[in-house]
Amino acid sequence: MARVPIFAPKFIILSLIFSFATILVNGDQDHEFVRSMDRKLLGLKKEKLSHFKLYWHDILTGPNPSSIQVVPPLNTSITAFGLVRMIDNPLTLGPEMSSRMVGKAQGFYAQASQQDLGLLMAMNFAFIEGKYNGSTITVLGRNEVFSTVREMPVIGGSGLFRFARGYVQARTHMVDLKTGDATVEYNVYVFHY
Repeated sequence: MARVPIFAPKFIILSLIFSFATILVNGDQDHEFVRSMDRKLLGLKKEKLSHFKLYWHDILTGPNPSSIQVVPPLNTSITAFGLVRMIDNPLTLGPEMSSRMVGKAQGFYAQASQQDLGLLMAMNFAFIEGKYNGSTITVLGRNEVFSTVREMPVIGGSGLFRFARGYVQARTHMVDLKTGDATVEYNVYVFHY
């Protein structure tokens, strides 16, 4: 039987460790499509926290509704499971429609629960006034309609809200059970640059 030199097993182990170390050190070089950046190159300054209080008007009736059904529910569920509405809802500073409009909530909501009124909300708060004109905040989350306070995440934004993150709290201010029209107070807490 041939004898293996005593240094051979140690050499093999060291070679394997060196190979793995080389892969770990040089691994990032295989990804030429990504690189680290200094945030100043994008004009990003210090991150700040802002709070906005807005009123969201869901208008289902009248000559110019801001919320229209685009997909009806496909069953006889008492929760209208499957219903989808497209929205272009006014965002105002006060609860009255006559109060100053500062933006629109544009997107959709869908009845996503078979047991309760649990909506999937996907919308952009598109601002049309002042410093934030042209900027958006994106909200995506579950809205359990009959809860006093509903919380949904802010998942991003554009313009002055690039890299935005945070959450919104929604509270029903008024709902007309006959027409379905509703006004909801939104408190938006958002980190942005």
